Amino acid sequence: MAAPTSSASACSGERWPPLESSPEVFNQFMWSLGVPRGEAEFHDVYGLDADALAMVPQPVVAVVFCFPDPPEDPTAPPEQVSATEDKESLDEVYFIKQIDSLGNACGTIALLHAVGNACSEISLLENSGLDLFFKSTASMDPYERARVLEKDDDMARAHSLAASAGDTEIGDIVEEHYVCFTALNGTLYELDGMKGGPIKHGPSSPESLLQDAVNVIKAMIQRIPNSVNFNVMALSRKLK
Repeated sequence: MAAPTSSASACSGERWPPLESSPEVFNQFMWSLGVPRGEAEFHDVYGLDADALAMVPQPVVAVVFCFPDPPEDPTAPPEQVSATEDKESLDEVYFIKQIDSLGNACGTIALLHAVGNACSEISLLENSGLDLFFKSTASMDPYERARVLEKDDDMARAHSLAASAGDTEIGDIVEEHYVCFTALNGTLYELDGMKGGPIKHGPSSPESLLQDAVNVIKAMIQRIPNSVNFNVMALSRKLK
């Protein structure tokens, strides 16, 4: 699968340029913000068949999917979104809304969703950028978290450095978007900051997260014909 850059349709602004969908970019970004190198690492998922999935280091704590942002289809059935008013879902899922002023921050939001919902699995460096961000926004709603991210200069600088580390020229950017998949309390969630809240996709577990997410990703790919700009990465916790 190709490694596209991301540019969600609602994204604009120089403060949050697009991120290239590659483990190298995401790892340097994540490690610079406070995830120790010995704790976790992003890996490419080279295919969606059983053999390719078996190559991905376990345990997987999150799956990040980058795909072409399709035009809205008014005839498509509404997705089953756990609305932001659903207190139960928002208590157990760390979710950030992607507001317009966050520009091309969809890659950063996917990373925050991945790490923020794996804090029980991944230890952060105390007082690091991620540690302070998650602690300061823990009790906030998705919109409040977005406004904190919007004003976080350290996060924006780390994002810009990560964006400049990619191999893709800015002129080559197409309309792409990032979402994150995570398994929490026995449920598979799709976390997309452009949506109203976490989307439930049925039962899942840490052991089956990768396969469960891939099943949903395959269905998403089928809805976007005539494109090869898809990329899947897995965030794996390193075994001590």
